Amino acid sequence: MSKRLINPEELYDGAAFGMSQATVETELGLVFVSGQVDWNHQYETTEDSIGGQARKALDNLKIALTAAGSSVEQLLQVRVYIRGEVGEHLETLAPILSGFLGDSRPSVTGIGVASLASPSLLIEVEAVASVRQVVG
Repeated sequence: MSKRLINPEELYDGAAFGMSQATVETELGLVFVSGQVDWNHQYETTEDSIGGQARKALDNLKIALTAAGSSVEQLLQVRVYIRGEVGEHLETLAPILSGFLGDSRPSVTGIGVASLASPSLLIEVEAVASVRQVVG
């Protein structure tokens, strides 16, 4: 196995947590993106609503994918962790996710959780993508 660590300057430094923002398995051509949240460089949220935090987490996901040599179009799997009941937030989140994912249409799983990395976080998004161009 050969891996490349991805830690874009635009995202918070995960070293204190022993993590990288993403890891590329170079032989298989896969990128594994750590859960992206609405955190700035001081580990603080910038949005109070689930919609605002979702947009910020997805922006951060795109930054990590780009730094890894991938893109939204190359997403294979997305997991969305939501504080509380997923169904209570679908009306807000479905259009945001659909707009972000576009025609990519990866597998998506929504998971309701009791807590995330900090009490102010409402949503976290992790993903697996290809770093090779998808054909046909």
